[in-house]
Amino acid sequence: MGLFPLLSFLIVLSAGFAYINFRFLKLPNSIGLMLVSIIFSLIILLSGQIYPGLKDAISGQMRGLNFSELLLEGMLSFMLFAGAIHIKYSDLKSEKLTIILFSTISVIISTFIIGTVSFYLLNLFGLEIKFIHALLFGALISPTDPIAVMSILKSAGISKSLQTKISGESLFNDGVAVVVFITILKLAQPGAEIEFLSVISLFGQEAIGGIILGIVVGTIGYKLIARIDNYQVEVLLTLAVVMGGYSLAHYIHVSGPLAMVAAGIITGNHGKEFGMSVVTAEYIDKFWELIDEILNAILFVLIGLELLVIESNYTIFIVSVILIFVTLITRYISVLIPSLFIRFKEKMSQKTLLILTWGGLRGGISIALALSIQPEFGREVLVTITYIIVCFSILVQGMTIGKFAKGNG
Repeated sequence: MGLFPLLSFLIVLSAGFAYINFRFLKLPNSIGLMLVSIIFSLIILLSGQIYPGLKDAISGQMRGLNFSELLLEGMLSFMLFAGAIHIKYSDLKSEKLTIILFSTISVIISTFIIGTVSFYLLNLFGLEIKFIHALLFGALISPTDPIAVMSILKSAGISKSLQTKISGESLFNDGVAVVVFITILKLAQPGAEIEFLSVISLFGQEAIGGIILGIVVGTIGYKLIARIDNYQVEVLLTLAVVMGGYSLAHYIHVSGPLAMVAAGIITGNHGKEFGMSVVTAEYIDKFWELIDEILNAILFVLIGLELLVIESNYTIFIVSVILIFVTLITRYISVLIPSLFIRFKEKMSQKTLLILTWGGLRGGISIALALSIQPEFGREVLVTITYIIVCFSILVQGMTIGKFAKGNG
């Protein structure tokens, strides 16, 4: 299947599943789309007993689709920019310490705890894996994606401060987790030298380089926008910032995700305040909001359809269930430790820590990173475990976080 027919197929499914959810299930869009997509996948798997050709055809298309490349090299840039463009700099500034600590220290703590536990657990169950490869799993499962629950949390009455903490953390920890993952992946290659200075240098090049590039590209974009007053051209310039900036980041080996977050924040603040008319700002907001909604719809449908190509057995399922509890406990620890530093400035309540823990959903980026691992690094097992954790996270945590937040109110 060519690119256009495949994209058409995904859009048709996304639109149909969105209609079913809105008309009948009435769940938050991301959660509902994924649930309907999983049900669709189960129907296809069951129908395969009667019409094996149908199952083989759809499964074949899913195997042919490079989910990892599609998300990491395409969709992620647009989604991070779209999220960052709505973040107010004043809100970000008031929560900067929390966001910095949660998106760096928390990710690193989570990577090493989950990586270490999964190393011993997998080997205990006879699923042999090297420690460095277990750390890859720790890095890919650490980033949180609250897109599916932010609307629920807002309706549950959580504070503006907590909303900023959650959305700000998710934007930056996606980028940081990708940097950590890439760093470990490079160290896992045969013959790679694991030295402290080389690790720090690699991490610094990706992270700091990405932020600097984002600031430069975002500033150039906003300066160009400020010189004209034509919303069509200005929307086109924001697209150029994203696509050109992300491509450049890939070419010079710095973090594209962090570059897009930085560029989005500059565009959404300096760009709107100093470079856009009210009409342009409204069009740009609506355009990127729509882009975000469409891409998220496709993403959660794709997550559901991945069920068609996931291979599992009883042992992997048991390990996955244990690791669900490990990731939840680790999430609590990884927000608790940085919060001890934050308490010198402000008190962070137990309620906030619990909401951050249960609301810390894993999403498509974890699956995409798992799929990018080389087969000899234990990819098949790690992909299946990641998929089960992500499904639990979105469907169980996502559908209960509203009541959980109110119950801890």
